[in-house]
Amino acid sequence: MARAKQLTNIADVDAKFHHIVKEIIGSRGRISGPFSVLLHSPEIAGRAAHLGEFIRFESTLDDDVREVAILGAAREMNCDYEWSGHVEIARNSSVPENVIETVRLGGDTTELDYKYQIVISYGRELLGKKRVTDSTYSAADKLFGTQGITELTTTYGYYGMLACALNAFEVMPEPGKETLSG
Repeated sequence: MARAKQLTNIADVDAKFHHIVKEIIGSRGRISGPFSVLLHSPEIAGRAAHLGEFIRFESTLDDDVREVAILGAAREMNCDYEWSGHVEIARNSSVPENVIETVRLGGDTTELDYKYQIVISYGRELLGKKRVTDSTYSAADKLFGTQGITELTTTYGYYGMLACALNAFEVMPEPGKETLSG
């Protein structure tokens, strides 16, 4: 059970913030997960949702790259809710199963397609070591360019932030959903 009440209905939020709830529902179909707790501060929820809408639906990153980054953030932050929410999206975005398992297990990337090696290494370095090495940055720059690296970095940061909220408030995935432990 989450540490704070999960606000999932428009009636749970003060009427002056209903426009924020409607925007979140409009882009995501419902209020769930991180937004159900972020709505305790409606402005934060709204601003986070706006950034997330760009990252999820308008970024220049290919869907598979974005989803590998999201799974990478979930793994680095040990966030079951985030993992469970995106693992099927990753599969539907043509992320190979061996890539998903490598991220989930924190495994060696050398046998993966090169772009996945770089995306995974980038996130492990950024979130795990708090810095990206010159060699990883250079490889990412060759693959994605400066705009792509900016969006990759922001994807990791955004999903890292959501994982912080999910983990702090102990928001758990629905029973039966796939988690980091399998």
